[in-house]
Amino acid sequence: MIEVLDLHFFKDHTIASFLVKTSEGPVLIETGPDTVWDNLKKSLKEHGYEPSDVRNVLLTHIHFDHAGGAWHLAREGATIHVHSKGASHMASPEKLWQSAKRIYGDDMDRLWGKMEPIPEKQIHIVEDSDRLEFGDVEIEAHYTPGHAQHHLAYRLEDVVFTGDVGGVRIGGKSVVPPCPPPDINVELWKESIKRLREINPNTLYPTHFGCYQNVGEHLDQLEANLRLYAGEIKSYLQKGYDQEEMLSRFKIFVREHLIEDGLDEDELEQYEIANPVYMSVTGLARYWKKFHPETISS
Repeated sequence: MIEVLDLHFFKDHTIASFLVKTSEGPVLIETGPDTVWDNLKKSLKEHGYEPSDVRNVLLTHIHFDHAGGAWHLAREGATIHVHSKGASHMASPEKLWQSAKRIYGDDMDRLWGKMEPIPEKQIHIVEDSDRLEFGDVEIEAHYTPGHAQHHLAYRLEDVVFTGDVGGVRIGGKSVVPPCPPPDINVELWKESIKRLREINPNTLYPTHFGCYQNVGEHLDQLEANLRLYAGEIKSYLQKGYDQEEMLSRFKIFVREHLIEDGLDEDELEQYEIANPVYMSVTGLARYWKKFHPETISS
């Protein structure tokens, strides 16, 4: 029923899209960015589908690596399902694009390609606990902020598609928290992890990357590393390090941490593509300054 599509974002196993087969045709969860559109089309064809066969696309959130290519499916006739806090950006992506450009600069085209508006009539707003029926398949949405304020996880029977709130895990190795700006909120993320535990799925499908059945261990490691990474950035801020110094130190910290967990150089590169270190420095520094400034003041 569920197929993991590797979108080959610079390397294998960095971004996935999930194909769910239903009696009403294929449902796609995540699209990847515009830059992997040809790879997505190829993967669909390998499973016997054309893009026009996909009538429903579910987005966990609107970050480019998850939703940047959704407009292609909309042009093929699909309805795009997304949380209310992200819907307006799918209809008018200019503000989202300009905000991202301040972070990525000249890398925007290389990484993400382009993002075109999706007609509002093709956007279906999804809220917490909504149940979406596609023929013989029912998918339940769970609002799971912390990584992004517009984040949803989707439950299908005993599996959950976790987007980024379930962490990055490639090849069964370390579970790490992706922490880009501007919405990182550690307290809300912990509450979302608690909610994933309460759902009690048998299998997690993180967009970065694959599927895993040791759910309790997975979530334990994610929560521990979220606390670890946030604490490391907090210590830098308390010492008065500037952005350049924080980035230099955090790169070494993350590398050593992942090597201790058994990652080789190729795997380190996969993790960096899926979860760039500099994004976590920026996102976590913003979190501390916004929500807990008193803890980092000198």
